[in-house]
Amino acid sequence: MSLQDILNNYRPIIEEELKRALPISDPQLSPFYGMMHYHLGWTDENFATQSQAGGKRLRPVLCLLACQAVGGEPQQVLPAAVAIELIHNFSLLHDDIEDNSPTRRHRATVWKVWGRPQAINAGDGMFALAHLALQRLSETGLPDDRVLVAWQVFDQACLALCEGQYLDMSFEDRLDVDVDQYLTMIRRKTAALLSCSTWLGALLGSGDASLAARYARFGENLGMAFQIEDDILGIWGKEKVTGKPQAGDIRQRKKSLPIVYALQQETSLPASEQRVHRVYRREVIDEDAIEIVLDSLQALGARQYARQMALDYHRQALAELEATGIENEGQTGLRELATLLVNRQY
Repeated sequence: MSLQDILNNYRPIIEEELKRALPISDPQLSPFYGMMHYHLGWTDENFATQSQAGGKRLRPVLCLLACQAVGGEPQQVLPAAVAIELIHNFSLLHDDIEDNSPTRRHRATVWKVWGRPQAINAGDGMFALAHLALQRLSETGLPDDRVLVAWQVFDQACLALCEGQYLDMSFEDRLDVDVDQYLTMIRRKTAALLSCSTWLGALLGSGDASLAARYARFGENLGMAFQIEDDILGIWGKEKVTGKPQAGDIRQRKKSLPIVYALQQETSLPASEQRVHRVYRREVIDEDAIEIVLDSLQALGARQYARQMALDYHRQALAELEATGIENEGQTGLRELATLLVNRQY
């Protein structure tokens, strides 16, 4: 199966639950919720219904697959899956503002269409709606003790996400960020939410904390591999496939893994040979500067280094799955999805 095939298996019930979580009850508030609907791919800039790709819905799919793998009923954990997706999209709304990104998924970002203040407020609203969506767990027949733990896990992931975003932004004006610091950052900014997805799916589906911990570690390692692969695509990915400008991460001076590795390697070279350092100190990074960085990354083996690290985390993720001893359709879906994500082009 393709990556899209696996995601599409659960997409209809996820979209239905997402729309239930974002109703428009007051016409005066239609534009407020309309911005969220636009971001999620349901409408265009005029709030007319359309069928636009609004993201992979990866995190809720991971949650539902983990639940299925441990013998639970995916329908029961839908509120948690949707809450996670809303938190992810809250972070993207704010991230686009913080990164000054004009496009996402081949079209203008919310802040670019409606301005930064409205986009910030829409993101805040989505954060609140995520918590309201999670409250629906109490209506699904799940035991109260599992629901309580789910709230704790969910809020810890939200905090980790914000911590990771802080670290990411704090790296912007630094050239001394090392690989260990980078890994700490993405463990919070990206991996924490994927870990939360599989943790909640397994915990709510089984009630077995030790088993859920295995799935949490699977999600965390997959999240690390996923972000590193994203870093590779952020430099070498094709714009028509990724929806983002090629080498966009270089233009924005992002401290992604290939760049951090190159900067760290250059510290042992004479100042005259520290080409990535010199470019990242420029006020403007033009096309010629991008070519200099790309040549340096190739010379230092940065892409190969990042790719190998992504594969290592992928192997660790699969090892956690194997350690559960479970073999069923949900487990197979998790295994296939993990492999496809590390080999994706978008």
